[in-house]
Amino acid sequence: MVATRTRSAHRVRVIRTLATLRRTIARFRARGETIALVPTMGALHEGHLALVRAAQRHADRTIVSIFVNPAQFAPQEDLKSYPRTLTADIAALAKLKPDLVWAPSVAAMYPSGFASHIVPEGAAKAGLEDAFRPHFFAGVATVVAKLLIQCTPDFAVFGEKDYQQLKVVTRLARDLDLATHIVGVPTMRERDGLALSSRNRYLSPAERLRAPALHRALAACAAKIAAGNPIADALRLGRAQIKRAGFVLDYLEARHAETLAPIASPRDGPVRLLLAAQIGGTRLIDNVGV
Repeated sequence: MVATRTRSAHRVRVIRTLATLRRTIARFRARGETIALVPTMGALHEGHLALVRAAQRHADRTIVSIFVNPAQFAPQEDLKSYPRTLTADIAALAKLKPDLVWAPSVAAMYPSGFASHIVPEGAAKAGLEDAFRPHFFAGVATVVAKLLIQCTPDFAVFGEKDYQQLKVVTRLARDLDLATHIVGVPTMRERDGLALSSRNRYLSPAERLRAPALHRALAACAAKIAAGNPIADALRLGRAQIKRAGFVLDYLEARHAETLAPIASPRDGPVRLLLAAQIGGTRLIDNVGV
């Protein structure tokens, strides 16, 4: 009888100290290899894995960071309940074989005496997410700047679902002269249109059935604007549609796709529709281009 040999699963290297991370990156650089970073807070889903695949197309080496960033949570928000699924995340990543996972502790990222924070403006003060979570983008900007400095990537890959965040991070890298190109990846969706999100797991079965109404409203709104209807009229109908579906609407806005400034007509520049709405205890965001 001939013995068969089974292939062992790929083992993802997890790094937890900055010194080890720097030594590993130095070896990549000594070989002339390029690096792409995928920053995440874990609880990975197929949308995150799409970012990893995009990163692998851009660079020789891929780093995935997993860090639940306390600096972007307000006291009343869900930091303690935010899903932490590192074992499952590593198992999912093993199929894609990234070169390493950077999974620092809170103490490693924000050591005792940490006192420096980045407070972005521009797209971070657009009156969208910042109006409802005024602390949020300072926390995002600070942790992303640290990750870009720590990992020195040639590329950093972010999903377009968090569109305002993408614009804030793009401006951050440019303004701080960081040698990292920010890459945006289109939103991954379920078959019924719901944008993939770690927070979808909080939806009850009944709420999950209603959730695709957000994307339907966005798509209908975008179609009306593209057909020449006034933006204000399209937004009014879209807001009503979302509320009829049982959501509490935080915002549905049309903004310039690059600056996120308010826009009254498609003639004034490319249009992006952005929304945030709550159903039950879950807050969802989404966006589409026109």
